[in-house]
Amino acid sequence: MQRGDVWWAELDPPAGQRPVVLLSRNDAYAVRSLVIVALVTTRIRHIQSEVLLSADDGIPQECVANLDTIPTIPKDCLKYRMITLSPEKLKQIEAAIHFAMGME
Repeated sequence: MQRGDVWWAELDPPAGQRPVVLLSRNDAYAVRSLVIVALVTTRIRHIQSEVLLSADDGIPQECVANLDTIPTIPKDCLKYRMITLSPEKLKQIEAAIHFAMGME
């Protein structure tokens, strides 16, 4: 479990079952019961707070990591690891977080 992994999560409604991108710092996963994630959705709005994920990233359906909503979830909601994002894609995620939080 590491930052940049995409995991299948089972969340409470309305989010439900969906992929999430792990955002917590790597050393937190061994000691924390809650982790910070970005929800992955097929609702693509083409805005700066989204990062496109596709077959090139190992995702079967084109979707986005939505960085406008960054929840903290129980680690036991994570069911299995799907992929690990490339360092380049993780940099895009970090840029989208900065935009979403007005840190640019």
